[in-house]
Amino acid sequence: MPANLPPEAKAKLAKYSDARSVEEKIQALEEFISAVPKHKGTENLLLWARKRLAELREELEEKRKKRVGGGPSFFVEKSGAGQAVLIGPPNSGKSSILAALTNAKPEVADYPFTTRMPRAGMLPYEDIQFQIVDTPPLLPGSGSSVNNRVLGLARNADAIILVFSLDDPNLVETIDAVVREVEDRGIVITRRRGLARIMKSREVTGVRIEGPGRLTDATEDDVRRLLSQYRIYNAIVYIEGDVSLDDVESAVYINLVRKPALAILNKADLPGAREAAEPAVKRLGEIGIDTIVASALKGDGLGEVAPRLFRMLDIVRVYTKQPNKEPDKEPLVLHRGSTVMDVAKHIHKDLVRRFKYARVWGKSVKYPGQRVGPEHVVEDGDIVEIHVR
Repeated sequence: MPANLPPEAKAKLAKYSDARSVEEKIQALEEFISAVPKHKGTENLLLWARKRLAELREELEEKRKKRVGGGPSFFVEKSGAGQAVLIGPPNSGKSSILAALTNAKPEVADYPFTTRMPRAGMLPYEDIQFQIVDTPPLLPGSGSSVNNRVLGLARNADAIILVFSLDDPNLVETIDAVVREVEDRGIVITRRRGLARIMKSREVTGVRIEGPGRLTDATEDDVRRLLSQYRIYNAIVYIEGDVSLDDVESAVYINLVRKPALAILNKADLPGAREAAEPAVKRLGEIGIDTIVASALKGDGLGEVAPRLFRMLDIVRVYTKQPNKEPDKEPLVLHRGSTVMDVAKHIHKDLVRRFKYARVWGKSVKYPGQRVGPEHVVEDGDIVEIHVR
């Protein structure tokens, strides 16, 4: 956590937070790093700043290449009901998992670094599909540019699938190293004690504390005084779990995002693999990551991936219909908790403006064809018929 940063450093960090373009962020971070005093209390802050600077430089280079047509892009455009990125160390079998789950045909070999660029395929689940993206190997602690790119994909994805090999003699240590590398980049995948996010908004007056968490060592006024030092005067501070003032301060410079995560322990077909899986499953359970023990070679366990993804992403399928017609076969995919008005927004903006009422068939209503208003919450499998003025 930052310790007694001088006003100049806090001003530079505020400049970084306010920056819009990649170039502006790079310049602000360079100025910030030069203004931060070098001592034990600022080690983690400087480590984050240097990693973030490397990521931004990678992003800038990626944009430059795209403008001049200089080679393939690392970015993968989202498709389907959700995008899940495969992340793991060398030889964990990510490419084999992709090939076994989807229609993709990646190069698969018994030597490391076979995958050099992302490769995507579609995983079917009932009447929807999930996009699965294979990535180059992650090398925890290396500070490599590949790590920056892979974790950039992970930050943009809807979910993360960690892949580990059951023939790794140091499997638990590998799991800890990979998870630490992911979370050091501000991507929260474990059950953390506390999590704070700062959402600056011109529509908010003052600093508001929201969310299901609680402040453990500070009052709301303490949070307001802290944020004012960073020139943050209008924002929502969303907290989960037990949150300290240090957690709030770290959220000023680390843009934390929470991603649902699933771990696949691959190569369960190898001798002794099931025994090797026990301590790994235990460790993953301790940090709150669900686990599948699987074999990409034989397909064992992989049938669980799609239904687990569906639950992790917390989505619902809604089928729309016009009056006196059959429901559409292809569903809208929405976040759980979405309303009839959200359904209307996804169809056409005119439906929002002219909305009168809707009829719903499915689990969210007491009887088929029940008439509901715009705030009615839909459930998975509902059929919605919107009537307009």
